Amino acid sequence: MFLSTLLLSVLITIVLTPAFCSVAIRYQVVDLPNERKVHQQPIPRIGGVAMAIGAFVPIVLWHMVDSFVRAYLCGSAILVLIGLVDDFRDLSPRVKFAGQFAAALMLVLFGGVEITRVGTLAPDGFALAPWLSVPLTLVTIVGVTNAINLADGLDGLAGGICLLIFAAIGYLAYLVDQPVTGFIALALSGVIYGFLRFNTHPASIFMGDAGSQFLGYSAIALLLRLSQGNTALSPLLPLVMVGFPVLDTLVVMSLRISRGVSPFSADKNHFHHHLMRLGFTHAESVLVIYIFQTVLIIAAILFRYYSDWVLLLGYLLFSLMLIAGFSLAANNKMGFRILGHFRFRVGSLLRLWRREGTIIRHAFRIFEYGIPLLLALTCMIAVVPWRAASFIGPFLALVILVVRFIRPGHLGAVIRFSLYLAIPFAVYFSDMILVGHHPALPVRIYNASFGVLAVCIIVISKLSRRSKGFQSTPLDFLIIILAVVLPNLPYGGDNHAYQPGLIAAKIIMLYFSFEVLMAEMRGNFVRLSYAVAGALTLLAL
Repeated sequence: MFLSTLLLSVLITIVLTPAFCSVAIRYQVVDLPNERKVHQQPIPRIGGVAMAIGAFVPIVLWHMVDSFVRAYLCGSAILVLIGLVDDFRDLSPRVKFAGQFAAALMLVLFGGVEITRVGTLAPDGFALAPWLSVPLTLVTIVGVTNAINLADGLDGLAGGICLLIFAAIGYLAYLVDQPVTGFIALALSGVIYGFLRFNTHPASIFMGDAGSQFLGYSAIALLLRLSQGNTALSPLLPLVMVGFPVLDTLVVMSLRISRGVSPFSADKNHFHHHLMRLGFTHAESVLVIYIFQTVLIIAAILFRYYSDWVLLLGYLLFSLMLIAGFSLAANNKMGFRILGHFRFRVGSLLRLWRREGTIIRHAFRIFEYGIPLLLALTCMIAVVPWRAASFIGPFLALVILVVRFIRPGHLGAVIRFSLYLAIPFAVYFSDMILVGHHPALPVRIYNASFGVLAVCIIVISKLSRRSKGFQSTPLDFLIIILAVVLPNLPYGGDNHAYQPGLIAAKIIMLYFSFEVLMAEMRGNFVRLSYAVAGALTLLAL
């Protein structure tokens, strides 16, 4: 289920997103530029529907359905529908709030989601009375849903924030033995990864209200299920993990109220707008916010069993420092000079290295031969337990070779499709063999090779001279963070046969590596086709 959930969610989203993009263009469901938006041309905005379908299919297909899942799916469907209608024709805030409260009621009344514990903030054994817990839960769900919705102001911003949140939820759910919560988080991580291929700056499609509301609702639903009830996790984890978008929303609404305007009126006072006014580019602003969110996620994981007072005071301190930092930067022009000087120095150095080409030539040689070799080694290690499934690799290899000679114009698409199907199988079953069956040093060298890939990706993306294809974006940061952090998290010692975080990191790194490699080959995939076909054939051994 782990493997198929991730694979299905990614593939469905990648396949459906371009299709919905075409539909949006045909029916003029586009986000038009205006004075408060940063894009300069109309962009389709119904990508959220593809994301919802990509998440729903594996959840329903693998029968992960209990009362919580049914309530969650119904509530999500309500929000996706309301969001889709809003994307076609703008709805009033009253109608959208009604839909959000209806979705929240589904979780409270039928899903068993309710905030009853406040941890060490209250005496032992204290539980909130229903007359207080139910309204508090409803306001929390609606508030976080809107916070993520409002965070969707730059390409890839809301998606990247939520990818970090869902990755952390999946890890924590694994630790406290909540498999349903973990698999839903995994499916959502897969759809975000698939969607960010199209949504990272410059975006070719937006998720729209359907997508941002769906992600916000999903995040708070899973966080409340994870942290409430019979668990040692702090009930304040949701506050920390969604803390940045919540803080952004509270600050913006407070500023609007202080000016005497509606807290729901649109303006350009979000943190990402402030960053761009300070001189950061679109991509740099997204990257800075990713770093803030990563700090909160790491803190939540490290302090998950600490006193709730520690989490609360830590979050308040983070919030005050962030607000003070933005205020000082806005009132002090020194930030502009420092940023300009830093960008000039770094830019000059990158231009020099790009012009000389020595570094990228060596890095690309390692990358060009290392990626297929690593895939071949992974396929050779893997032992597929089902005889019929072991022939998937050779079958895909045969398809690649046939297309190579009959339809060479489609070779890139076929190679990419084959890799997206085969890599999860190869990584999953190779890790099943590696756990406890091989000496530690060879396994560590094998795992470290994925880190070498990460370094090569950064070098190649930054120093490449090409103007088309795969470009270095803030998504690189997310991939590197997941690839570095997930394998090094503790997974419960001897009670667990394998590390799902390590498997996920390897799958993502191989996906990402082949995307960069294929972009650098500039359409000449002949040698790569033979290398990939040979590697996939090893799955049958």
